[in-house]
Amino acid sequence: MSKQLDNDISVSGQINEAMIRQLAEQGIKTIINNRPDAEEGGQPGNAALQSVAESLGVKWVYLPLIAGQKPDPVLAQNYRKAIDEMPKPVHVFCRTGRRSEMIHQAAQNLTLQRPTPKSFDVVIVGAGTAGISVATSLLKRDASLDIVLIDPSPTHDYQAAWTLVGAGEYMQTATRKPMAELIPKGVKWIAKAVTGFLPVENKVALEDGSTVGYDQLVVCPGLKLNWAAIEGLPEALGKNGVTSNYRYDLAPYTWELVQKIRGGRALFTQPAMPIKCAGAPQKAMYLSCSNWEEKGVLNNIDVEMYNAGGVVFGVPTFVPPLMEYIKRYNAKLNFMHDLVKVDGPSKTATFEVTAADGSKTVVERKFDMIHVVPPQVAPDFVANSPLANSAGWVDVDQHTMQHVKFANVFSLGDAGSMPNAKTTAAIRKQAPIVANNIVRMRKGMKPLAEYDGYGACPLTVEKGKVVLAEFSYGGKLAPTFPLNPAVPRRLNWMLKKHVFPALYWFGALKGHEWLTKCATQADKAKA
Repeated sequence: MSKQLDNDISVSGQINEAMIRQLAEQGIKTIINNRPDAEEGGQPGNAALQSVAESLGVKWVYLPLIAGQKPDPVLAQNYRKAIDEMPKPVHVFCRTGRRSEMIHQAAQNLTLQRPTPKSFDVVIVGAGTAGISVATSLLKRDASLDIVLIDPSPTHDYQAAWTLVGAGEYMQTATRKPMAELIPKGVKWIAKAVTGFLPVENKVALEDGSTVGYDQLVVCPGLKLNWAAIEGLPEALGKNGVTSNYRYDLAPYTWELVQKIRGGRALFTQPAMPIKCAGAPQKAMYLSCSNWEEKGVLNNIDVEMYNAGGVVFGVPTFVPPLMEYIKRYNAKLNFMHDLVKVDGPSKTATFEVTAADGSKTVVERKFDMIHVVPPQVAPDFVANSPLANSAGWVDVDQHTMQHVKFANVFSLGDAGSMPNAKTTAAIRKQAPIVANNIVRMRKGMKPLAEYDGYGACPLTVEKGKVVLAEFSYGGKLAPTFPLNPAVPRRLNWMLKKHVFPALYWFGALKGHEWLTKCATQADKAKA
């Protein structure tokens, strides 16, 4: 049975082909389906229903909402757009009609709020390393630009130092500053969450239902640490020996555990790529072992590394020195082991093991300490947007970092689809390139600056020594200094602990572009 939402819109529960014919006979011109396919057995599929409707001259719109979820502003706006533009009268439906009513009300609320439209020359989504760096690089090239950073976080973190926090070598509080102190002068800041993108309209949707317009858009909100992908992990973290240097509040707990443990079993895990800083899971192991070695208790601890992949490190040059430390610490390597469950109270970790023939088995390991690195994916509002590729990342050219479909959209940092290592050092190179290409575009010229895939991973193999791995696309070595990059050096430790943090806070975030020349195809041809 249907009911009227207003003069032109009716609503009902699930419809079938016969009901579509009845609606067409009653004069309905448009049908909106708010129910996702396959919610239950026997449910008519959207494609089949749409085919019947269109054969009868009835327009069809598919705007599904998952049961139990509330309609977000993007869905409400798309519904409002359909109601405004499609021929009337309109009939909407879901399983019971309740979700359709919720969406209709959300769209009405957007209309009643009538938020004041805003528009900027450049909108930057995300005020992390990438967002602030590209904002300062843009202003350096054109101080007249009207730029806004959109990010709800009240604080900004230097995440690269959390490995050192977990080893007792850096103060936790020194890695965090108030966001307001870091927003570049002349750049506006909207402290709200983004819920979606409307690239055809050149707009970004916000959590309060408002939209922000742009000439150029830069998408760099980082990535999502998917703790919930590992059964039992969210509730296990921070107690019973379960820790991770990938979170501000947990890195000190890593150091607490390292100090306490004098025997037993310590596990270290690494998920499938891509992840932030592929070397970080190992750094936690090396620095923990270095401390236990110094305290004379390493021989009492079974150290085991569980890697979902099949190699120690993706760039072969750096594997031999890492293997030397793995032998020194007597650490056992376990490849193709993916952590799928953590039981904190029983101190048990469960791994799914993939054999060479593709078959899978499950193994359990007891632990006294486990350092966990969660799977990492694109933020939901990126992965579910028109900007994403099939893997959920912003779909851009790996060199210009310009979107493959929407020319006025760029992405850098962890959310981009570039096949580089997701590191702070990579962003340092990317920001000037994106800024240069945006300024050229605003002048009617084509983007020319190209990113070569540079990334860096300071591998803290022991307290006081670091292997400074620098590389570009294809694993090509890209050392900054004329030294053998595979050799652990105290100089690199000083850079990691003292120089790099200063360069971060007072260099990259302030618009200084040291050693970041924007190469072009012409430059490469001359080389």
